[in-house]
Amino acid sequence: MSVSTGTRGETVPTAPPGNPAVDTADVSALLERGRTLSTPVLRAAVDRLAPPMNTVAAYHFGWIDAHGRPADGDGGKAVRPALALLSAEAAGAGPEVGIPGAVAVELVHNFSLLHDDLMDGDEQRRHRDTVWKVHGPAQAILVGDALFALANEILLELGTVEAGRATRRLTTASRKLIDGQAQDISYEHRERVTVEECLEMEGNKTGALLACAVSIGAVLGGADDRTADKLEEYGYHLGLAFQAVDDLLGIWGDPEATGKQTWSDLRQRKKSLPVVAALAAGGDASERLGELLAADAKSNDLDGFSEEEFAFRAALIEEAGGREWTSQEARRQHAVAIAALDEVDMPARVRAQLTALADFVVVRKR
Repeated sequence: MSVSTGTRGETVPTAPPGNPAVDTADVSALLERGRTLSTPVLRAAVDRLAPPMNTVAAYHFGWIDAHGRPADGDGGKAVRPALALLSAEAAGAGPEVGIPGAVAVELVHNFSLLHDDLMDGDEQRRHRDTVWKVHGPAQAILVGDALFALANEILLELGTVEAGRATRRLTTASRKLIDGQAQDISYEHRERVTVEECLEMEGNKTGALLACAVSIGAVLGGADDRTADKLEEYGYHLGLAFQAVDDLLGIWGDPEATGKQTWSDLRQRKKSLPVVAALAAGGDASERLGELLAADAKSNDLDGFSEEEFAFRAALIEEAGGREWTSQEARRQHAVAIAALDEVDMPARVRAQLTALADFVVVRKR
């Protein structure tokens, strides 16, 4: 896969070979549709929470500022809601059938963000202070728990057989997501993590919920398990491609685009794909990087590191091949995801839109 180099030299995969450039207008319309149809139901769900959890959640979603005033904040890319609506259409149902699934998945996703920001010590998300930074750790935990409970409530109150099937898929994906976060935290304190372990962790942490998003609408629309499983396969590998790009941006991304600090993943000791691939590559740069990380594990203190030190480590990762390997892995996972769609009988328009969304995920810059 070719790569593009933008601000600070961040590397993100360009359009996959054989595909035209991503139709950004079409993708933007899909994302906006997902956001427009799901947001009123999402707001109504959040309104069920007891004060002050309802306002803390509203702050997290970007609906109000830290002082409670209405805001037009960045609520995220809305990839998961868009996938849930498309999956309903893949099963021959209308997009509105997928709305409860879209909202449920978005609630679980944001439950994980609230908790992850606290556990990782992240002070910024979507270009503003995180919930725990503004409202305190206790509120971040409580609101995250509440969003998780709401997700299941939204589905189960439909009272249908399909809703029960969808809830089972959501709870399984949620458990895998939590497994992935536990793995991610444990890896930060290990000197070495294999590429296979990293892919397993990222498949749990990111792939599982995207897989659920792209099957849950189909299940609500009456799709059989085989169809839902193939859609999940697409979503799982799309999640791995998504995370590979995220890992690149976590080291080389432009803070103006990502909303995070420079070298954010290096600051947090994350054993992301570029790091583990560099460590597995061998050679002088790989060995030097391994020595530095081993010393970090013993000292357990990165606070005194300069920007130049983080830049040096990023350069070692790139020299060892970790940056290019991760870019190639994003391409490979993208290809596997698209191949899974060939096993599903769906309208040509929906297939093209799922393909366009996959292309968008791989070429995004934040």
